[in-house]
This record gives sequence, C-alpha cells and structure tokens, in this order.
Amino acid sequence: MENKQKEPLKIVTEIDRQSIHLAHSHYENFPVASIFLPEHYRKPIALIYNFARQADDFADEGDLTIEHRLSLLNDFRNELDLIQAYIKPKTALFHALGLMIKERNLPLKPFYDLLDAFSQDVTKTRYADYDDVLDYCTRSANPIGLLLLHLYGEASEHNIALSNNICTALQLINFLQDIAVDFNKNDGKQRIYMSQDELSAFGISEQRLKNHVNLTQAADDHWQQFMHFNLRRAHALLLAGKPLGHRLKGRIGFEMRLIVAGGERIIYKISQINGDIFSHRPKINYWDWTVIFLKALFKQ
Repeated sequence: MENKQKEPLKIVTEIDRQSIHLAHSHYENFPVASIFLPEHYRKPIALIYNFARQADDFADEGDLTIEHRLSLLNDFRNELDLIQAYIKPKTALFHALGLMIKERNLPLKPFYDLLDAFSQDVTKTRYADYDDVLDYCTRSANPIGLLLLHLYGEASEHNIALSNNICTALQLINFLQDIAVDFNKNDGKQRIYMSQDELSAFGISEQRLKNHVNLTQAADDHWQQFMHFNLRRAHALLLAGKPLGHRLKGRIGFEMRLIVAGGERIIYKISQINGDIFSHRPKINYWDWTVIFLKALFKQ
C-alpha cells in the first residue's frame, strides 16, 4: 500500500522537473518561472507553461496533418473535461496539472481558451482586421496573465485589465517578430496574423509579403511604415499595462517588470532594423538580458 501511495507523488515530481526544464530551455522573449520568483510559484508556472507549450507545438510544429493536430488538441481538451468532472486524468501531465489547479484554486476557463486559440491556429490563416486579431489574443495570450494573477492571489478587476494589455502587447510583438516564420506554417497555407485591411492600407499585397519572406524583394518604405505603425501600437499597449509591475509587490512585481522590459527590448530591436525581420529575426541575447534586468531593477 505504501508503494502505491508514493508512486503518484513520484510521477508528479517528475512532471514538475520536466516542466521546469522545458520552461528554462525553450526560447522566449521574457522569463518563465525564473529564479527571481519565490520558489513556491515556479513549479505551478512551469506546469502551466508545459501545458501551453505542448498544445502550441501541436498546432505549429512538425509535419502533422491538420486532422492529427486537431485530434491532439482535442485529447488535451478531454483531459481538462476530466479535471472539471473531478475524475482522475489519463496522463501524468494532467494528473499533476489537476492537482495543482485544485490546490491553487485556479479557474479552468483560461486553459480551455488557450486550446481554442491553438485550434484556431490550425484552421484559420487570415485575420480581416485588428479586432479580429485582438479576439485571438484574448484567448492565445491573455489567459496566461489571468492564471498568473489567480496564482498570486492578485486577480482584481484592475490588475486583470493591466495584465490583458501586457499579454496582448507581447502577443502582437511576437507576431511582428515571427511574420516570416508564421508565413511558412499551416501546411504551406501561409498563416498571416497581420490585419488584412491594414496590409492593404499600407500598399502591401500578399504577393509582396511573400516576396519579402522569400527575400526576393527588400523591405521597402511601405513595409517599414507598416511595421513602425504596429510597433507603436504594441508599445502603447505595453505601456498601458506597465503599472502592474508596481502593483504586484516584491519578487512577483520584479518578474512582471522583467516581462515588460523584455517586450520593450524586442520592440527596440525590431525598430533598429526598420522592421526588416525577413533578413534578421531579432532575438534576446545575453547582453539584452543584462539591459532588461537593469531596466526592471532601476527604471520601471
């Protein structure tokens, strides 16, 4: 009996280790479950990241068919259904996740929203206007901030509004950073997160965008103006959410300031190359992390 009681704990501990490793080994523009956070937050955040990272990879990575991608995402959805019904999930990840959700009293809706967004990634390749893009962000990015606020016990209406601004801004920044990468996803169907009406307003056709991606046409004035317009808008959102870094006290506030500073650094780097993310995708390097750390410590 004693061995049977210890086995689930052993499995959960292994999942925690895997989640921490995944959170620290995968490139992001901001820290995930970093050493700056109090230790009792790191494993829950890493578990949330593990869930989101795997689901996002189902939608994006490898050579899977659309049907297979949706099936894998639906398997995750079924596991959430078991947690919601107070039934033990079938997989180790969701067993650990379910225990953490119960212990920390986290809402399940943000997890479902993330799966909806990732499923949309598989089937939707065009966004008509900015509102269409924002609708996606409310499910692809904002749920992460909401879960963190619930985890911290800081999910007030005002904090959620600030968090939504930050998360949406970070998602938009990632879109701008990965335009060329996203264009070659979805079984060659060329996913474009940029608003179709805004591309048209700046004189950028899909053929022109394709030429930029393939490096057969340089990033010209039209493209530079389009990118700077989008960078200014993302930065405004980031600034609108920035006070959250001071409303959250102590180390969780510092972590939030690091996240915001990471977003600002990518905006700076894209601006420095006049939006030409086709010939050079800006990424955070060791020097950038030093700048981010100092900015979070002294300037925000």
